[in-house]
Amino acid sequence: MPSLKEIKGRIASVNSTRKITSAMKMVASSKLHHAQVAIQNMLPYETMLEHILKSFLAAEVGAQTIYDQERPVKRVALVVFSSNSSLCGGFNSNVIKMMTNAVKELSEHLGAENVEIYPIGRKVTEKARKLGYIVNGDRSEMIDHPNAKQCIELAMELGKRFANGEIDRVELIYHHFKSAGSQILTNKTFLPIDVESELERDHERDLTSNVVTKKAQDYLKKNRRQRKIENEEVKPLNDNFIVEPDMTTVLTQLLPKLAHLMVYTALLDSIASEHAARMVAMQTATDNADELLRQLNLQYNKSRQQAITSELLDIVGGSVNN
Repeated sequence: MPSLKEIKGRIASVNSTRKITSAMKMVASSKLHHAQVAIQNMLPYETMLEHILKSFLAAEVGAQTIYDQERPVKRVALVVFSSNSSLCGGFNSNVIKMMTNAVKELSEHLGAENVEIYPIGRKVTEKARKLGYIVNGDRSEMIDHPNAKQCIELAMELGKRFANGEIDRVELIYHHFKSAGSQILTNKTFLPIDVESELERDHERDLTSNVVTKKAQDYLKKNRRQRKIENEEVKPLNDNFIVEPDMTTVLTQLLPKLAHLMVYTALLDSIASEHAARMVAMQTATDNADELLRQLNLQYNKSRQQAITSELLDIVGGSVNN
């Protein structure tokens, strides 16, 4: 049985670790709030762009551009989003696992030399280089300082290479942020753009809460849906667009904007998911530290009581002998 001094040392060590994990959880919660605000600021632009595209597609289904035409796949690029730091549970390992599976599957059909990685995040960059994949640049700074300009530049580079025939398909691998307690690992086709499936995808996000327990999430979702039904107002929108010079020309201008938005949305979703995953991991670590402290305090009290009883028995035994 460990001595009282050893148990006190372990208690002090666990207390110190608990303070660190608790502080990291608070920092992750604050960063998650900022990431949620960034997504919320992007949503009005996303909503209006999607509304215009849906109206155009309803008006003229046959319009096509170079960005949404299918062709035989000979070379593929994967844009993979991870974090720059660790201590966020299985966030990075899940992304890396999906990336390796995708590369393995594509390599069997196309050859490893025809699969290219565009890593965004230090963790996936290091792993891709370690595995010997073809890595195009290092864009880790986009995680620390996200902005639309860098996403537009990346989307334009991919679009240019796709238009020139250098790559035939581009896929995005990232975590879609639904709520603080739910992040969905996603692998979707970026180019060629399937406009209809992109407009019909799941846009539901909880940007108002940092609560991570499932019970609390279900309660908030139920109340939020009820409030939405009660407060819903009909907003008239003018869908009578006059398109000049023609639908294909306008879509050629709009689809790159949708592509820019897709990359920026994936970046914001990945960053919010990282902070949510880190918050959950640090909350779990803090809870485990609390449980370990409870057990250590119980063990310390038992050992202390045993030592006191032993000393009392020695004193009583000595007095009887005298």
